[in-house]
Amino acid sequence: MNKGEQAPDFDLPDQHGTRRKLSDFLAQGPLVLFFYPIALSSGCTAESCHFRDLGAEFAELGAQRAGISNDTVERQLEFDKTNAFGYPLLSDEDGAVATAFGVRRTGLLAGLSPTRRQTFVIDTDRTILDVVKSEVRMQAHAEGALKALRARTA
Repeated sequence: MNKGEQAPDFDLPDQHGTRRKLSDFLAQGPLVLFFYPIALSSGCTAESCHFRDLGAEFAELGAQRAGISNDTVERQLEFDKTNAFGYPLLSDEDGAVATAFGVRRTGLLAGLSPTRRQTFVIDTDRTILDVVKSEVRMQAHAEGALKALRARTA
């Protein structure tokens, strides 16, 4: 998925087993949806904690945050309990949503890192405002999303 395209709707459980749809998120404002490879890994923890720590800035811009990986609901709950994120962690166990967004890996790397680390800033009409791509700069995702959201309100 690229900037300007329409994000596909989805229906996934969060870390508490509650079903979440993109359309429901967007009824409350723009959504920052960040894909991460593996819950509880060091890089994913750093990235997710940065989104947590900038929560007030996202709230000021009327935006919500949600993380997504192919981890189970139970592992997402453990990840959340360990780090007190304060936002939904979605379980995309079969990788269907990752595939729809174009971030699912195939081949040899898929076993180690099934999902590419990418962040999508999605406006209320499902238009992708920006895509942040970086496998190694964990802070780039939240900061890039904030930049896109600020440009949206300027």
